[in-house]
Amino acid sequence: MICFPNAKINIGLNIVEKRTDGFHNIETIFYPIPLYDALEIIPAEKSTFTISGIDIPDVIENNLVMRAYQMIKADFDLPELSIYLHKNIPLGAGLGGGSSDAAYMIKLLNDSFSLLLTDEQMENYASRLGSDCSFFIRNQPAFATQRGEILQPIGLSLDSYLLAIIKPPVHISTRDAYRIISPKAPEKSINQLVNSPIEAWKDTIQNDFETVIFPTFPLLKDIKALLYQQGAIYAAMSGSGSALYGIFPANVIPKITIDECFVWIHSMDSE
Repeated sequence: MICFPNAKINIGLNIVEKRTDGFHNIETIFYPIPLYDALEIIPAEKSTFTISGIDIPDVIENNLVMRAYQMIKADFDLPELSIYLHKNIPLGAGLGGGSSDAAYMIKLLNDSFSLLLTDEQMENYASRLGSDCSFFIRNQPAFATQRGEILQPIGLSLDSYLLAIIKPPVHISTRDAYRIISPKAPEKSINQLVNSPIEAWKDTIQNDFETVIFPTFPLLKDIKALLYQQGAIYAAMSGSGSALYGIFPANVIPKITIDECFVWIHSMDSE
């Protein structure tokens, strides 16, 4: 059985406060986008894990797909599996590729072996693997709070727009980004601001990480400026980066060629 885990973007990201457990409370909007990996499972005599596409520089046992499989297998009588993952979503981008792979593995196991898990149960499993993993279970636009695992569905649609993503060859440590940022509660919630016309987001919705990451990586600031120069209505960094995205009118097709950068341009209307 095969499935296609998708990426997400963050529309705004406020780092609200540091928690006593060392994590941070945030608020953001997760929005699913049609940029996909591919994940397949086949019953086998011995479990194996094969990765193609973008190289993942980590040991197999640490991969979130394998951790999801082992977590569910600990509670259910699952067979040994040959697992195939084709990586297309850039790593270290703030696009949630690894989290999506893990969540889709949970859903794939649930569907393939009739585990009868509810969405809420699968979200609880997913939250054990990562703060944004739960989002990909229902995979619909949501206002996220606390660590990102508390989700409130919202009626946001970008269907009439074009989306461009640029991921430069820059690695940003999420842990380091959280370490140097100063949390602050926003004057107005992103959940309120997102109801304004997209044209107003440029002046009202921000990603707090940009303030601490752009000075260290000025290329990211330049890419954001480029997106606006190309006609974006709204541009921002997704998560803690290093991918940036621009939302464009459907009739504006940006011409973006940057050496060594991953560039993805997609009409959201076509899904």
